[in-house]
Amino acid sequence: AFASATGVDYNRAGTPLLEIVTEPVLHSAADAVAYLKALHTLVRWLGICDGNMQEGSFRCDANVSVRPAGSQTLGVRSEVKNVNSFRFVEKAIAYEIERHIRLYERGERPVQETRLYDAARDQTRPMRSKEYAEDYRYFPDPDLPPLAVSAELLAQERAELPELPADRFARYIEVLGLSEYDAALLTADRALADYFETVLAVVPGEAKRAANWVLVELGALLNARQLDIEQCPLPASRLGGLLALLAGGQINGRIAKQVFEAMVDSDEEAAAVIARLGLQKMDDSSALVPIIDEIIARHPEQVAQYQSGQDKLLQFFIGQVMRATRGQADAGVLAGLLAARLSPPK
Repeated sequence: AFASATGVDYNRAGTPLLEIVTEPVLHSAADAVAYLKALHTLVRWLGICDGNMQEGSFRCDANVSVRPAGSQTLGVRSEVKNVNSFRFVEKAIAYEIERHIRLYERGERPVQETRLYDAARDQTRPMRSKEYAEDYRYFPDPDLPPLAVSAELLAQERAELPELPADRFARYIEVLGLSEYDAALLTADRALADYFETVLAVVPGEAKRAANWVLVELGALLNARQLDIEQCPLPASRLGGLLALLAGGQINGRIAKQVFEAMVDSDEEAAAVIARLGLQKMDDSSALVPIIDEIIARHPEQVAQYQSGQDKLLQFFIGQVMRATRGQADAGVLAGLLAARLSPPK
């Protein structure tokens, strides 16, 4: 079609491209993937792109070379083009490393070229050779003026940056006392981290509890409904309100989970759900004693064993009362009442 002319492909016109080129400082496939994952998190965190690798929003060209241990001279490089998953990047680099080593061991040299990764065969194959810079056909765009980035502009942009994922990860561990695992999960997605921050603002000092509920209870809900955190049906402030009641001792963990399930599909606050479902904590001994006495009467064998010294059976009776009260009995009050009612007569 272009026998006597040069064609220019405009199929990406109007689509901005950000290309980041590293120095040759990555020394393994694992290093490269770790770097890419950190960069992937960063561009999504800052809203630069959606990071969708399957659709080509985030891709990697991996340049690979090997050299003898101790040598300061870089070897001949090959470039594996447009790899679109972290797993494939790791496999492609590992394959190229082994291929280069085999060539050198046979007394041959790799060719400087561009290659493609074939996932079905788990190998790379030549795409085109690039012996000289001219092969890239670089030419300046006459319609683009030079872009001057001043030190003042850089300083202003740095000052306006939000807290970056690495900084928030460190804060979650060092200040909030979260585990590295939980901190990594929370900071993998800015929307999730911001949701957690909103919950924590309602229950300051309860970081571990808040992280557990966001990652486990809320995470299970979102997975079951195939929702992203942006589509979460439960606002973070309302979850924080539920956790405030739990942290304050007004409800126990079992009741909290029931209330959580009811809150998801309603606009009610936790206190309103508790009142509507009659899930208030039972800490009135006059209400608990008849239930305790009935359970003691139904289990004479366990009573005798407890009174003979098998103190662990107290947990059995606590469980029976909790079941009878649908988990509403106050555990502290209940333990004291049971110990008193189970004591052998003097």
